[in-house]
Amino acid sequence: MSDVFVGVDVSQAQLDVSLRPAGTLLSYPNTGTGIEQLIQALGPLCPTLIVMEATGGLERDLIAQLRAHGLPGVVVNPRQVRDFARSVGRLAKTDQLDAAILSHYAEAVRPPVRELRDEGHQQLRAWVERRRVVCDMLVAEQHRLQRTREVDVQADIEAHVEYLRGRRTAQDRQLDTLLAQPAFEAVATQLQEIPGVGRILTATLLAHLPELGKVNRKEIAALVGVAPYNRDSGKMRGARRIWGGRSEIRPVLYMATVASLRVNPTIRAKYDRLVAQGKPKKVVLTACMRSLLVIINAMCRTHAPWCPPVLAA
Repeated sequence: MSDVFVGVDVSQAQLDVSLRPAGTLLSYPNTGTGIEQLIQALGPLCPTLIVMEATGGLERDLIAQLRAHGLPGVVVNPRQVRDFARSVGRLAKTDQLDAAILSHYAEAVRPPVRELRDEGHQQLRAWVERRRVVCDMLVAEQHRLQRTREVDVQADIEAHVEYLRGRRTAQDRQLDTLLAQPAFEAVATQLQEIPGVGRILTATLLAHLPELGKVNRKEIAALVGVAPYNRDSGKMRGARRIWGGRSEIRPVLYMATVASLRVNPTIRAKYDRLVAQGKPKKVVLTACMRSLLVIINAMCRTHAPWCPPVLAA
């Protein structure tokens, strides 16, 4: 029997399914019953890979049930799928066409089947995301307060700002509680020994970077999006730039790096050395972000305590 690749386009109401190479199109409601029917249909086919896009949580029940039944489900980055669709000339977009593209992507790219996060990691990720949303709202309201001249509106915004600050404080306490759980306590304590690394960066890395400590320094930098890529063509040598990666991590890593410049002698020494070489300060900060991430990754891999390492330039 030939390999069977399955693409599932997940929407709030239904699951559009494409089987490749047969080209069969199926549809099921996105409910518990519909997922059971899909699993019953796929089971006898022994699919090689079942691919769906990340959809902000709509895919969680489906991927959990697929993996519980021993089926190789994978959640992939929607941007990568759209880039693949453009590369093969598929510009139109419908649910059924998306399912067909996903099955084609599964056959051509064969993304690896990764271990699913347990309930504790999912809860930590949910609270990290919730805190980020509250912080974004708080910043927006503070900017709005600066632009508002009406006294009664200012009072209303100030009350909302105070409420959001209270929610952020409560969420920080919740993160402390989660990081104190046995699944996270050892790693969280280890990482927060590093000068400049605090609760928020630790929680963000544990929530959004399960590969931490399992890959090498180049791979971890690429996953977060702080690895420089060449831009060369013929005799032209362009400036190297970072690209892609997990946008949820970079802003938090940036703030931790800025703090590290004050309290972490290793990061400060690297910053001063690169600035003295005439590097632009934005480039230097990115290099320091990468160095801090590499230190964290190495400590997680070796389970070693913090000690100031000597970093290469």
